[in-house]
Amino acid sequence: MIVTKDLHGPDAFFQDLRQAFGRTLAQADACLARPDLVCDALLGQAWDSFEGNLAIQREGQPPVACQKGCPSCCTLRVGVLAPEAFRVAQLIRASADRLRPHGIDLEARVRAADAATRGLGEEARVTLKQPCAFIARGVCLIHAVRPLACRGHASHDRRACADAAVGRRHSVPFSGPHRVVRLLVHSALQAALHHGGRAWHTAEFNHAVVLALDNPQALRVWLTGGDPLAPAAMEPEQHAAQEAWFANLLPLPATG
Repeated sequence: MIVTKDLHGPDAFFQDLRQAFGRTLAQADACLARPDLVCDALLGQAWDSFEGNLAIQREGQPPVACQKGCPSCCTLRVGVLAPEAFRVAQLIRASADRLRPHGIDLEARVRAADAATRGLGEEARVTLKQPCAFIARGVCLIHAVRPLACRGHASHDRRACADAAVGRRHSVPFSGPHRVVRLLVHSALQAALHHGGRAWHTAEFNHAVVLALDNPQALRVWLTGGDPLAPAAMEPEQHAAQEAWFANLLPLPATG
């Protein structure tokens, strides 16, 4: 497990990653002609950092039971940051022609899911059992660009997940390292976004993707300081406390 007093523990990991995200954001103004490149760079850092640190933290841990074709947890409410929503919207647009001959319309699916779930809290979402819009024929069609929330949700017991999904069980042995590393990466990216003057709040996944699809300029608007995903913000009552925490962090070093 992660040792908080270790020089290479979570505090150092968080600060190093926050600085790395900050350096990438500092180059954003020079890339406004290709805002997708900034988005890809941020997410590449996030995913690589998550996977690399997770491999270290999971040494000696029991194996996870998550496998392809197991969508038991894919009815939960998912929170995403803006780059994650934009990247999924980009994939939806890019894959439409390829998926259409197979009878799959991802845009229609996510719009239907949003209509069914918008405004529902976590408990209501679990009760509703609304399947993820991106699972088709037992396969996650956005697996390569799935959000950190999905990457950081892993179980040691597949049967326990299946039982929980139908209400026969109330607890599941989730992987602690997955949760902790995901939280650190998510928070480091939020802190860098806050420092860089970009909207940093967590947004509900379905709604955020629909907003991104509705506005092809949403990514550019976000990079230039706007907040096109504001209507999808989750837990706005916590934003003031989060912002105060970000403001008290040590400033990022200047980049040249």
